[in-house]
Formats: sequence, structure tokens, C-alpha cells
Amino acid sequence: MTRKWGWVLTGRFRNFAVGAIFAAGLFLGTAQADDQARVLSYQGGLVAQSDIQLSQADDNGNDPLESMNRAIFSFNEGVQEGLLRPIVNTYNSTVPATGRQALKNMFDNLSSPITFVNDVLQFEFERALVTFMRTFLNTTVGMAGMVDMASEMGFQKHSEDFGQTLGVWGVGEGFYVVLPILGPSNPRDAIGRLLIDSYFDPLGYYLDNVDADEVDLALDVVDGLLEYADVVEELDQIKKTSVDYYAAIRSLYRQKRNAEISNGQNLDLPPIPDLAPEIRSELPAGGGLDSSFAKLDQTVQ
Repeated sequence: MTRKWGWVLTGRFRNFAVGAIFAAGLFLGTAQADDQARVLSYQGGLVAQSDIQLSQADDNGNDPLESMNRAIFSFNEGVQEGLLRPIVNTYNSTVPATGRQALKNMFDNLSSPITFVNDVLQFEFERALVTFMRTFLNTTVGMAGMVDMASEMGFQKHSEDFGQTLGVWGVGEGFYVVLPILGPSNPRDAIGRLLIDSYFDPLGYYLDNVDADEVDLALDVVDGLLEYADVVEELDQIKKTSVDYYAAIRSLYRQKRNAEISNGQNLDLPPIPDLAPEIRSELPAGGGLDSSFAKLDQTVQ
């Protein structure tokens, strides 16, 4: 099916606009960012809270827009405190764990085509086959993805996006930026995830072609809320124990993305919020901050 500009200017235009805003800055600071990434790339072991605080001082040079980013970060915190936290706390306290897991599994399954295409673009053909089998099994015998039958059969979940693909191709992250509502990002990830990945989403194609933009937006909102509900307790712990909460999230985001690009071979990380549309990453359930440090974030497996 050929995409027309009229299609782009409707439901998916918001993704295009957000990605295009950062296109001009894609390569700015790339060499510097790569040097900082090497500093932040720990070899094995666990990331203790002291390690996070130490790394905060190491990656300040990758944040030339820090004043603006902190203002947007404060705005996002206000939205989370006033709107998102009450919603997800009510959701977590009223919906049984099995129901929450089923919803998360379903949204994970919806993102499988995005992961599959990026697996192929990264020449990870074995991982692409795993993604295909997961999608087939969970969509059919897994009740539209609500039951993760594929994992029980040995096909373990992983998540890929075009920001990761660009990283595999050698594109540097550029400067750190905080997006309104969506949170931590950089030009590479904003372009890859918010602009390109939408073209790999068959459900998005269908909803836009039938002018169901409201449904598309609603799915993005629910997706973000489910992600936030999974990490709200860990975020509270990080906020309480961090000298500089903004710097802690910045450091965690950069380390998390480096680990995702290397398929989780570098770091064990606690979860951080990931509210970007189209990305339905699987996050560790429960256990608090200490336990999340003690196991690899499932999004980078």
C-alpha cells in the first residue's frame, strides 16, 4: 500500500512533527556523546545508587540544553504528579496483577511488527525469526497477545526500534533532550522512534486509512499509562534516593539506550518511564528498586 501525503498529514503527522523538530541536531555533539557513552559503559556488575550519582557528573557535557530540559522536566513532573500518578495508582490498586499483565502483553504484541522490521534492518535474522514466531503464537493461541504463550515455548521477548537501529548503524545519539510529556530522548531516538517506526506499524496504517485517529491516539495514551504504571514505584524510590533526580533520569536513560543497542550486554538497569507512542517495552514487574537493580531490565534482553 502506497502512503499518500494526505495520510501523513492526518493521524501520524504528530509523530512526523516531533521527529522532524530534532532532525537538524542529529549529528551535533555526536563525537562528544560517544566519548561520554564509553565513560558510562560499565563492564558487568550491578549499577548501584552511588554509581548513578557518580555518572551524573560524567555526562553533563552531553546536555547543552540543560536549562530548557530542566524546565520541560519540571513540567512533565507536574503532569505526572497531578494527572498520571493518580490514574496509575488507582489502576494498580484496583486491577488484579493478572489483568494488568494481560493488557501489557497485548500492547507488547501490537508492537511486534516494529521490532521485526528493526531486527531485519539490523541483520539480526535469528532475532527476527523469534519475533515472528512470538507474534504468530501470541496472536493466535495467545488470545490476541494477552497470554504470552511464546515465552513459555522458549521464544523470549525483546524490543527494537529504529533509534536502536540507527545506533547499530553507528549513528551517535547527539545531545540529550527532554520532550514534553514523552520524557528523555535525543535527536537520533526522536527521529527513529517517533518518525520512522510509525511506518512499520500495520495497525497504525489501518487506523489512519479508516480515519480512526481518535482510536490511534487513545491506544498511544493507554500504552503510555501502562508503561508508567509499571515503573511508578521504582521512580518514587529513585526520586527519594537521588541528589539530583533530573540528572539521575538523564544518566539512566543514556545507559538504558546504550544497553538496548548492544542487546543488553553492558548494563543492569532499573526501569525508567518510556511514554513514547508505538513502543510497548516489557518492564520488570514489582520488587522495588533493589530488586530491579539485581536483574537485567527485560527491555534490553
